[in-house]
Amino acid sequence: MRNTRNSGSITVDDVAEDAGVSIKTVSRVLNHEPNVTEKTRLKVVESMERLGYRPNPSARGLASKRTNIIALVYDNPSDNYIVNLQRGALDACGVYDYSLLLNPCDYRAPDLSAQIVQNVRQRALTGLILTPPVCDVAALVQALDEIGIDYVRLAPVDRKHNGLSVSCDDRSAARDMTLYLIGLGHRRIAFVIGHRDHGAAHERLKGYRDAMKQSGLPVDTNLIGQGNHSFESGVECGRQLLARSQRPSAIFAGNDDMAAGVLYAAHAQGIDVPGELSVAGYDDTPLSRQVWPSLTTVRQPIQGMAYAAIEQIVAGQRPQHPGLQQPSPCRTLEYELVVRDSTSAPSA
Repeated sequence: MRNTRNSGSITVDDVAEDAGVSIKTVSRVLNHEPNVTEKTRLKVVESMERLGYRPNPSARGLASKRTNIIALVYDNPSDNYIVNLQRGALDACGVYDYSLLLNPCDYRAPDLSAQIVQNVRQRALTGLILTPPVCDVAALVQALDEIGIDYVRLAPVDRKHNGLSVSCDDRSAARDMTLYLIGLGHRRIAFVIGHRDHGAAHERLKGYRDAMKQSGLPVDTNLIGQGNHSFESGVECGRQLLARSQRPSAIFAGNDDMAAGVLYAAHAQGIDVPGELSVAGYDDTPLSRQVWPSLTTVRQPIQGMAYAAIEQIVAGQRPQHPGLQQPSPCRTLEYELVVRDSTSAPSA
């Protein structure tokens, strides 16, 4: 029996769910791409007919016009993070003969989806890498599914979506860093949260809480500051935390930029690091080695994540590319604790 919903309201998500396949498979059927079995193609076509789905003709024509250009879409106050993503993506593009387009944006813009889709069409893009928090804009994700463009989300909040993604286990990494500080003897450990709209920032906060609970230590909300991944927000949070009547003996910031800001605030007050205060960061960007003292941090494979994202796009378009192993649709890369000079056991 034919679905009675307005065909204009039926999306590729509905077709994918009805057919029991991924959104990308539906897009490949719509664009007559290879690597889809006849059985799967018929299943998708039957679902489209049953639901009354009517694809956008202009979207269907995109596949034949695309170039080998992949866009890196970002809105992030951390220049160090973006530069590392660019390096990883450029390395992979060089290996697989693609070009990289930088696409800064305002993720809060009401017309973000229209902007990105227009860019896809005007530049005939072959794929996109969506960084946080852009990767969690639901309207944009749906719009990209509709036009059938390949895209990879980095560290998304929503892991239930069928699309491609690359992540790091932020919660476990933050837990391990907090446990390391506890192991040094710290008990009053403060935490600086990253940008409110970044899923990874909340995962890192959870990891901090996990470690405190695991060690039988209370989580003092007065020792949790709200940053936004920028150096300036780290300075402000550092000043506030160090102004407490009982100040922390260690501060763990959700990225290196904010940790550098905490260091600045401590130096400005004449607080010795690490003698009087230990400071830890996250990401292991070049900044972590340029500040004094050098930062203890979590080495998140930022460049590796971007490289892996390019490989996922290539695998979908050139599955027989020599030297390319078929990657998992949802990849999780390993992290590492890097101990440097900014942390030590607390003073007596």
